[in-house]
Parts: sequence; structure tokens; C-alpha cells
Amino acid sequence: MEYYKPVEIARELHISTSAMRHYEAWGIVPPPERGANGYRLYTRTHRAYFRCLRAMFAGFGTAVTSEALRYIQAGDMDAAFWLVNREQAALYQEKEAADKTLSLLQSPDPPIPPGRKPKSRMTIGEAAELAGVRASAIRHWEKEGLIIPERDPDNGYRLYTPTHLRQILLIRTLRGTVYFLEHMKELVQAVEHQSFEKAKRVAVKALRRIHERGQRQFYAVHQLVELCKEVGLMPAEGLGNPYTAQDLQMDTEG
Repeated sequence: MEYYKPVEIARELHISTSAMRHYEAWGIVPPPERGANGYRLYTRTHRAYFRCLRAMFAGFGTAVTSEALRYIQAGDMDAAFWLVNREQAALYQEKEAADKTLSLLQSPDPPIPPGRKPKSRMTIGEAAELAGVRASAIRHWEKEGLIIPERDPDNGYRLYTPTHLRQILLIRTLRGTVYFLEHMKELVQAVEHQSFEKAKRVAVKALRRIHERGQRQFYAVHQLVELCKEVGLMPAEGLGNPYTAQDLQMDTEG
């Protein structure tokens, strides 16, 4: 069996030998054998684990990577793949939010139900109905300093303009996202001051980060597949074509 010294893998993957020991201690890399001198003896399998975890850290983070690689050690390839699939689905939701944000910022008018037109001054109920959110949500965003409504000078009631409505729609789109949360207030304030170009730049930057993470995730999944082949959970030539000749004939006839 071919063995690798820790320093050989460390140099190849640009990590420290101390980091390798930490990963081993975390239980995300199988414990290696020891030589007569007590030194660790890493195999091709260990090398594949280290290569995989390095790629997955960049695409999925430490927690997901650790959980997925523990599944692999337990022989549960399906659990590992569904775990990373869930993360990719979440990233897709981030991308959809980014696309909707750019559309919202580029449109001259807030996207509201057909046949409806926002008044120059709206009550909180009217604004909530047009935006498709609860009035309590708008009050919460006001407490967080994201929206500052006008006040009726006669009775003190909140009044919302079309600009406020656009802010509400923007917050509704971005709540629950990861890549926009740190820029949420900046985006909403830019809309308030009609600085749409600035808001677009923030949104485009966040979308670029989402694309980059998506690319890292696909590369990480590739390394996860290679690891599964190395440990025997997947055939070296892949899973093959699930279609039979009869299936292909039926597809052609259909």
C-alpha cells in the first residue's frame, strides 16, 4: 500500500499539518495507521478526504462539511448527498431573491397586483395589502429602523408613499436571505434617497458572491463524488446510464 507523509499532503493542498491533525481529531477524517516511529501513515483514502474537505469548506462551510464526511465514513452516501443538495437549494433561493431585488430596483414602478395603483399617501393597511405582508411586519421593520413612515399631522397615523412601498417590497424579498442581510439597511436607505444605482451595485455585488459560492459548491460536490469512488461507495466509472435499450426505444417512439 502506498503511504503519504503528512507534509506531502499538506504541501499539495496548501494546509498545515496541524490543521490536518485537527480534522482528524474532529472525526471527519479516518484515523491513520502509525509507523514504527509513531508517525502517521496516510493513504490514498486520507488524501481524498483531505482534498474533499478543503473543497467543501469553501463551498459549504465547516459544519455541513463535517456532517457530510461523517456520513461518508458511516457508509451513508445518500445522506451526505441530500445534505449538500439542501444547501444548494438554499443558495438557489438566495439567487432568486437577488434576481427579484434587481428587478425591483430596475422597474420604474413597484410591482403590485394588476389594476392597482399606489396612492401618494397610504395607510399602513393599504400599504400592507399592496405589498402582500402583514401590518405587524411593517411595524416591526419600522422598529428596526428600516422604514421611517410619514405621520398625518392631524391624527398622527402612519402614512406611506410609493417609495415606502418599494422599501417594503424589498425587505419582503430579502428577509431570510444570507448574502443580503448585512446590506439590508444600506439597500433600503438607498431606495429612500432615490439612490437606485447605488442599490443596484450592492445587489449586483451580492449576486456575484452567490454565483461564486455556487461554483465552489459544484467543485466541492465533484470532490465528494471522487471521495465516494475512492472509498468504494460508488463505482470508479460512476453510476452509469440508468436507461436500458428498451427505455431509449420507448423515448424515441414517444
